Amino acid sequence: SVALLRANPHGVDFGALQARLPEILRTPSGTIELNHPILMADLVRLHAAMDAAAHQPLVLVGRRHLRSNNSWMHNIEVLVKGKPRCTLHVHPDDAARLGLSDGGVARVTSRVGTVDAAVEVTDSIRPGVVSLPHGWGHGQPGTRMRVAAERAGVNSNILADHTAIDPLSGTSVLNGIPVEIVGVAVAAV
Repeated sequence: SVALLRANPHGVDFGALQARLPEILRTPSGTIELNHPILMADLVRLHAAMDAAAHQPLVLVGRRHLRSNNSWMHNIEVLVKGKPRCTLHVHPDDAARLGLSDGGVARVTSRVGTVDAAVEVTDSIRPGVVSLPHGWGHGQPGTRMRVAAERAGVNSNILADHTAIDPLSGTSVLNGIPVEIVGVAVAAV
């Protein structure tokens, strides 16, 4: 109660923790069952998809930033100031192979779409993987967010195939998208 807390401003010791998981979990084993048969059966499909992806030129994944929660924080000046965050992360080995340079522009093409993005060469990503953050692309007509439009970035959803649905979860596939990348000779995005 509040009265108990007020009487004990430094906290109340209720003793050692008591295990409750076995009594509240509704699984046959009384434990958290991470290897559900549906998940285990889907491993065959996932392994096949990984093998197929190994033959793709590059794989696109998304990313987040502490000061950027989807898109709603992009219209707050104090949160978007500083260096641009809507950049294509490319490993140095891939950048060298593709002729990309830090600060340059790359054309990213998937089976269904194309975007031009500023390049950020970084060893914080694996070779063969590139990354664009989601929630950007504020330069579209009708966008009424002045601050966000000044740092529009690109809409990575343009690269997502609307027919690609994860069969287990039923969600759109927004990561692991096979892409091809070429350098673009323009001054800025």
